[in-house]
Amino acid sequence: MGHIHAKPASNSSDQAEPHRLDAWLYNRKQSILTSFGYSTNANTNTEIPPDNIFIPIQDDDILSQVPIGRHHPVPRQGVEDDDTRTMHTNKFYANAFLEEQNQPIWTHPYSVWWGKGVESPNLLKSLGLCISHVEESDLEYGPGDPASSYINPYRKQCLILSAADLDQSTLLTTDTHLPFSVNINLSISSSPHEPKITFPLVQGMSFVTAGYRDAVPTIQTDGKGFVDFAGPVNVGNAIKYHVKDMEGKNWLVYVNVAQGTNYDASKFLKLDPNTVVGPPGFKGTIQVAKNPLGAEGEALYDRACGGFVTSAQLTAVVNENRGTYIFNYSKVGSAPLLMFALPHHMQSLDSDLRNHVTKLQLRTTTKGMATAIWTEKLSLIESNLPTTMSFGPWTAAQPTNKPRYAPEVLLLIGAVAKRDLRRCMTDPIPPESFYYAGKSFAKFATIVWIIKDVLNNDTLAATGLSKLKSELAKYITNSQLHPLFYDDTWKGIVSSAGFTDRSADFGNTLYNDHHFHWSYFVYAAAVIAYIEPDWLKENDGENKTWTNMLVKDYAESDYNGRDFPWQRSMDWWAGHSWAKGLVESADGKDQESSSEDGWSAYAVKMWGKVIGDQAMEKRGTLQLAVQARAFNNYFYLDAANTIHPARFIPNKVAGILFENKVDYATYFGSAPELIHGIHMVPISPPTTLLRPRQFVKEEWEAFFDKGRANVDGGWRGILYANLASLDPRASYAFFRDGVNGFWDERWIDGGASRTWYLVWAAGLSDLMGRR
Repeated sequence: MGHIHAKPASNSSDQAEPHRLDAWLYNRKQSILTSFGYSTNANTNTEIPPDNIFIPIQDDDILSQVPIGRHHPVPRQGVEDDDTRTMHTNKFYANAFLEEQNQPIWTHPYSVWWGKGVESPNLLKSLGLCISHVEESDLEYGPGDPASSYINPYRKQCLILSAADLDQSTLLTTDTHLPFSVNINLSISSSPHEPKITFPLVQGMSFVTAGYRDAVPTIQTDGKGFVDFAGPVNVGNAIKYHVKDMEGKNWLVYVNVAQGTNYDASKFLKLDPNTVVGPPGFKGTIQVAKNPLGAEGEALYDRACGGFVTSAQLTAVVNENRGTYIFNYSKVGSAPLLMFALPHHMQSLDSDLRNHVTKLQLRTTTKGMATAIWTEKLSLIESNLPTTMSFGPWTAAQPTNKPRYAPEVLLLIGAVAKRDLRRCMTDPIPPESFYYAGKSFAKFATIVWIIKDVLNNDTLAATGLSKLKSELAKYITNSQLHPLFYDDTWKGIVSSAGFTDRSADFGNTLYNDHHFHWSYFVYAAAVIAYIEPDWLKENDGENKTWTNMLVKDYAESDYNGRDFPWQRSMDWWAGHSWAKGLVESADGKDQESSSEDGWSAYAVKMWGKVIGDQAMEKRGTLQLAVQARAFNNYFYLDAANTIHPARFIPNKVAGILFENKVDYATYFGSAPELIHGIHMVPISPPTTLLRPRQFVKEEWEAFFDKGRANVDGGWRGILYANLASLDPRASYAFFRDGVNGFWDERWIDGGASRTWYLVWAAGLSDLMGRR
């Protein structure tokens, strides 16, 4: 397997000082800021509340049975950070260090990409950073009514920030890779150690800021060139220009000269219709922003110019049913910080920030309108957390009640459970795929839980539990067909199958879908530990350590973690996870299974609950609430949805949500039961939280009522189990009686069971009947 070595355990709290990350950030940013003329300290210290839930899970420790090596098939392109630091494989800026490095990065409301000197009939050749903002009128729609997709125009060059110094030797590098930010550098061979331009990119930034070092700055636009480039105007210490791009859209350009520099920023002149050039020897920053709000918007940008955001750190506190999570921004400069917030942010905005909201809005590509807010701490509140959710059916309307099952219902469940358990104990766990193996383990574990807690059959439960533990032990000892491997290049646990076939197991080795794959195992382990707590102590605690390792791979909570990046999968700013890992993509990150995203948070919640890790349980609980809000803005499209274009909303689900497009489709087929069902599976306790009854009603009536749910295969079971959120009696009747008294086991997919669907539908019928 290549280079293999031991990775000793390290104590997360002792491996460095408590503020090791702050110190590293401070030193990194000071060197960057000084190089393009800022002497002002960047405020990198975040006030960490004493009850912050983002704290270490356990000591870093890769188990001895997991090989470690550095031969990942995807190389790190242009990464300047030390190779001992963790890398964020699934964050918004991954295109910058993958393959050609010139696919777009979406910070919202802007997208940016490196021109790389590419010659194309539809592009202005440039070596600088291209900046795009797209209006809804620019969208391109797929066929059909409703439209099968919509996509934002590819590589629209509204403005380009570049330098005449850049030549064909120009390289793009990245540094300071953090969960919500990264720095993009453009360097030339004559000065490789000091980039000519650095772009600090942060999600929600109001300006695109370029820091120049002794350069000849240029500003460009595509097409027929600038409709207008007017100025200069003095704004404090900055020089402002009014710009109309190639389409006549209004932009503002601010030139901030480094203190002590003799530079005339009023001498930016048109070189040709597409290019404005400044005098040579520029040291300082150029900031650009689109202004659709006229004089009122300009006044906002005037107030904010000269300062810029460099990074963000998330902290969160959960008290009973209320969770508060805060994006703590680091900035440079004395000007107040203007940041854009997404629609789900605005819905949960802390009331103390309401008077900081402005009228300035810009459209994002797939997340509706972003709203500008004055804040260095974006504080968001979820006030109705699903704290009582456990292993059984649950509804927000009856959060503290357990379902009651009639005797005849229990008799049916008991008979079906015996048959389902027998299948689990005789059918092999699918060996080729961690995804399908995980789903089988979760199904098995759920049946054992039902026999134990719903049927109160301890003897039968013990029989099933013994087999479940022995099967999972093969994975814990890494004895399965494709062993796990710790990848010390990108820092994570991956399937070894992808070293010979990158596409194996849905690209697991490329960090695709880790929150889907590992969460099924985490859930199964939670059930085992719930029924038999001593399992956590077996083999010197190896069962617990192994499961924690999987949690840490996709949901690490320690900013100073050595072995895994912080929250690999979940994008807390976007409100949901991204499934795409180390795959270059012209449309950015994407996710097609919102429900499995929610399941991944639920698994974290339940694992934290059974091992007594209250911070972990709270993180999973808060994440579920955030996801429920985000899903019902961006993935689930009820009649009141204003996020997506009107021509797309009747589809009811996003299908695959990308950063640049939305495609009513799946990666594995185009039938409605696939497109909608992948946003249902697995039917589980968080289903009723994530998928509100009104949405389920609209979706069912639009696509599945009047017999249209009677599809072939396991998707039929998924659709009817989903129906339980709307009409649990009809759902239960299907799983009890089948069709005209005939039951076909093929109606249940490999990750579910008829046993669970009966418990689910009957449980919801009781809970919803108590209203």
